Amino acid sequence: MAQFFAQVAASIPGAPAADAPYREWHAWSIAVPGEFWGAMWQFGGVVAERHADGSQWSQVVHGADRMAPPDALLGPQWFTGAQLNFAENLLRFRGAEAAIIARDERGVRREMSRDTLRADVARVAAAFRAMGVVSGDRVAGFLPNIPEAVVAMLAAASIGAVWSSCSPDFGVGGVFDRFGQIAPRVLVVADGYRYAGKSIDCLARARDIVERIDAIEQVVVVSFLSDRVDDTALNALRGERRRATRWEEFGHAAAPAALEFARLPFDHPLFVMYSSGTTGLPKCMVHGAGGTLLQHLKEHQLHTDIRDGDRIFYFTTCGWMMWNWLVSALASGAAIVLYDGAPMPPSAPDALWTLAAEERVNVFGTSAKFLALSEKEGFAPHRTHDLSTLRTMLSTGSPLAPASFAYVYRDVQPDVHLASISGGTDIISCFALGNPMLPVWQGELQSLGLGMAVDAWDARGESLELTPGDLVCTRPFPSMPVAFWNDADGSKYRKAYFDFFPGVWRHGDWAVRTAHDGLVILGRSDATLNPGGVRIGTAEIYRQVEQVDEVLEAVVVGQEITVDGSLDVRIVLFVRLRAGLTLDDTLRDRLKRRIREQTSPHHVPRVIAQVADIPRTISGKISEIAVRETIHGRSVDNTDALANPESLALFRAHPSLAPS
Repeated sequence: MAQFFAQVAASIPGAPAADAPYREWHAWSIAVPGEFWGAMWQFGGVVAERHADGSQWSQVVHGADRMAPPDALLGPQWFTGAQLNFAENLLRFRGAEAAIIARDERGVRREMSRDTLRADVARVAAAFRAMGVVSGDRVAGFLPNIPEAVVAMLAAASIGAVWSSCSPDFGVGGVFDRFGQIAPRVLVVADGYRYAGKSIDCLARARDIVERIDAIEQVVVVSFLSDRVDDTALNALRGERRRATRWEEFGHAAAPAALEFARLPFDHPLFVMYSSGTTGLPKCMVHGAGGTLLQHLKEHQLHTDIRDGDRIFYFTTCGWMMWNWLVSALASGAAIVLYDGAPMPPSAPDALWTLAAEERVNVFGTSAKFLALSEKEGFAPHRTHDLSTLRTMLSTGSPLAPASFAYVYRDVQPDVHLASISGGTDIISCFALGNPMLPVWQGELQSLGLGMAVDAWDARGESLELTPGDLVCTRPFPSMPVAFWNDADGSKYRKAYFDFFPGVWRHGDWAVRTAHDGLVILGRSDATLNPGGVRIGTAEIYRQVEQVDEVLEAVVVGQEITVDGSLDVRIVLFVRLRAGLTLDDTLRDRLKRRIREQTSPHHVPRVIAQVADIPRTISGKISEIAVRETIHGRSVDNTDALANPESLALFRAHPSLAPS
């Protein structure tokens, strides 16, 4: 980041001094977006077509004063006249150095060099072209987190085709709800995967998926569990208009192909990403190639300090946007480290810490839940694993509790840069994240992202500081979705983000801006609690509950009740305890006392109940809304979006919910 500031200060009149406080640089980046994002393009070394005059674009941003006006679909236009290819930028580095290192919970390790990755992408892209895939067609992946997923995505992107993926723990209904909307021509699928010591078949579900989606013409099967998918399995995937081929044979019949890149406009569709879908059919968010690339370059090179030759790991699946974010690190010359399997498999609960040590990882990304569980399990990697190369740790998925900050600095790596980051699938990036130039404050996201005009607003649209409010972004940024799929007039897009505060992005998080210019996420706006008219973020309660050793995880919701003839809300906390433990009055009292002492009396749950499981989305996030709807006897519209929908039965008519 310091290098970027120095370069900009020396070349752009009116920019802050190189050593100016970050607050000044952030203000500059949102005040003059054309200058900031243009400078980021140059600093990131974006590969693009050069026009006759040597320029790569005609204008950085047109319409920077609007985000999504009512009479227009897209709002601002970025880098007009630019022609680029996402895959070309990720594959610009050559040589024998590692590009991908892949491991799984079985202990299998694979390494792919930069040159081998390019050759594999060329082969698969040629095979796509040979079957008639063109720019704008969709290619879908139903895959574990393995190198073939990266190769297939880059091959599709090299042509200008649109990539979309689901992880293999999705059920048939969940996959159909997503891929059925975008009608892919190609489906790349694995024969199965392994999780927590169990081998799980994917081909039976793949057969159901291809039968339900007529658009699929080609199925490509990766042998991941087996050495070679047999003919019987392939034949079951074939149809009158549909071919099925093994990955290792796909494209090998022809002579080796040269790697070609279709250079296309900045906002050409690259990815289709999906909302969780727990309240209806998933929204299909279309992200553009240029916006995704430029935003990720900024977040990787400036906010995360990723350098050429680094190794970056993130625990993710192909169904979560962090997979897309991880893969983009190839554009900065980093090797990406993939892992497929359970984060704490029975055979090796410390598998991820071992991976970080053995692969000499520089940037390690995980979830807040993993760090909390690591502490509860008594792991102290700093004393058991060589983490001397670890420079940065990232956490997302849910707010990182202050105690987890303390755990990392005490037991993981004392001098690491720990960054809690937050954004979302909607923007395929972050609103707030790390900053290598600033101190880390326990419990806070360090800084607002450069170029991101983030604020917290009250219901009247007034800015708040040190007071919780709706997380908003008041000015446009390049990684806004270019559109929603099947939304010709843009009405779904505008309704999703711009109806509450007209013309301003309302993200759906409940947050507070801190005295250090950082951010604390308190939960989702639609899941905030409102007992007695006091609005409370769920994360404030989770932070306290997670510190109680007996509790593995929890979900807190508001239950609507009638008090003296008036409707009110009471807080209900459900806890999942360690195996063999039972919730009793002593533990209940301890939980209530901790919440009261560390937050306020308003935060104390009226009801605390034990459950054996808690519903989670397939990306691993606890679904408060599904629990809330269930306890009120209302239907959960799309249980296929949940990894464990059967858990909802535990909350339906729970005896603890009776009026008292």
